[in-house]
Amino acid sequence: MRLFPILRNVDKFRTVFDFGGRDVAHWFPGHMAKGLKQMKASLKSVDCVVEIHDARIPFSGRNPLFQNSLDVRPHILVLNKMDLADLSNKQKILKKLARDGVKNVLFTDCLKQIDSSIKKLVPMVLEILENKPRYNRDENIDYCMMVIGVPNVGKSSLINALRRTNMKKGRASRVGGEPGITKAVLTKIQVNERPKMFLLDTPGVLPPKIESVETGMKLALCGTILDHLVGEDIIADYLLYSLNRLRKFSYVEKYELLEPSDDIQHVLKRIAVKLGKTQRVTALTGVGNVTVTVPNYTAAAYDFIRVFRKGELGQVILD
Repeated sequence: MRLFPILRNVDKFRTVFDFGGRDVAHWFPGHMAKGLKQMKASLKSVDCVVEIHDARIPFSGRNPLFQNSLDVRPHILVLNKMDLADLSNKQKILKKLARDGVKNVLFTDCLKQIDSSIKKLVPMVLEILENKPRYNRDENIDYCMMVIGVPNVGKSSLINALRRTNMKKGRASRVGGEPGITKAVLTKIQVNERPKMFLLDTPGVLPPKIESVETGMKLALCGTILDHLVGEDIIADYLLYSLNRLRKFSYVEKYELLEPSDDIQHVLKRIAVKLGKTQRVTALTGVGNVTVTVPNYTAAAYDFIRVFRKGELGQVILD
């Protein structure tokens, strides 16, 4: 019975997000030149560059320095975390990437124990290299790929998935749920037996300048940088705005709200109460100090962001 009022209210929600004059430069302190320099130095031993990016933002946030500096080798774009992305418009995504010159695209879920997409990577690399010069590597019988990408998009997970799928081996590269796990270019890691193929893991490298604050916010929402650099409160508000814009209202049921809301304070208060995330503070009054219990908005914002990143609020494409 509440369906019509809910839809009517949704039509009044924000259509533009107010970033409040925020400066994206403060979120991305440096372009990690050392990592890029190491990658360039390793190119002489690389046949193919595999760029991995978050499938929820297939266009936003890819580092242009990769194309400018590393595009001397054949290139594959792996859009990882496909289980979290709404791929109903997959063909539109592929067509737009093709217009941008990206033709070799693979969607993966590298944390999945058995991912049929992972099996396609080695044959794709071999097919691309079949008609490409191998420069000073013609005499080598083994192949070497370099995996690149911005932080926390699943580079190490890709390596481990390839070893698990192709070699039935355990993980060789450390993974984690926050950016910055891989600190330096590593030694070769074997990811296939026949033909023998190796892969170089690399640190996540952010561009020296993000094209817009909104692009930076999409990267932050997908966890490519530490939350506190942007602020959990602003990330949570942008998440609410994005879910409403995409008509993804699963957060209403998840947190037992009465209806969709465009007010982040109202949503976070409800989350805090539902999860018991409250804190006691002292209020100064004219008749003395009073201890009151208030919602812990930061803890609620963290939970809201966390469940989104786990896919519990539905599959989305933020671009």
